[in-house]
Amino acid sequence: MMNKPAGLVCSSVSDSHQTVYQLLPPEYQQLLQAKRGHRLHTVGRLDADTTGLLLLTTDGQFSNFLTRHENNISKTYKVTLLRSVPVEQQQFYIDKCFTGLSLPAEKKAPQQFVSGALLSFESPNTCTLTINQGLFHQVKRMFLALNNQVTSLHRSKIGPYSLDSALAPGQWKLFTPEK
Repeated sequence: MMNKPAGLVCSSVSDSHQTVYQLLPPEYQQLLQAKRGHRLHTVGRLDADTTGLLLLTTDGQFSNFLTRHENNISKTYKVTLLRSVPVEQQQFYIDKCFTGLSLPAEKKAPQQFVSGALLSFESPNTCTLTINQGLFHQVKRMFLALNNQVTSLHRSKIGPYSLDSALAPGQWKLFTPEK
């Protein structure tokens, strides 16, 4: 379990950014070269500017279970928005996220429809969003579909796993996943 800081990528190699693997000691970095089925990898990915909970594992079944859409595993994010959403418009955002949005195409992702997201507002600029998919830039594209923009994104939870509040950005710890 890692508290991923901004600016790092989830790739094993990058020419332009430091990778999350560079935060680990050499014995874990060596697992990047291990045989298939024993190779260290991230469970899903976070964009370079997204912070928060990142799980790393050598267990392909574990990561496959958490990332397969059919398994309906929720992911929770704290979202900060560029434009304030007045209280009278917040219910519109909540309803649209729940009933569905057509995400705009972006880079390698086509226009896509998503629904079933749970949104709650903490303030006019901050909210918590829980999704069960994990499409390319999904959270950012959802708010673009609502004519707003994400300025910061922090994942706090994947399924039953919550970010350990004692972990500072860049810190990690070993843990045993629940069966």
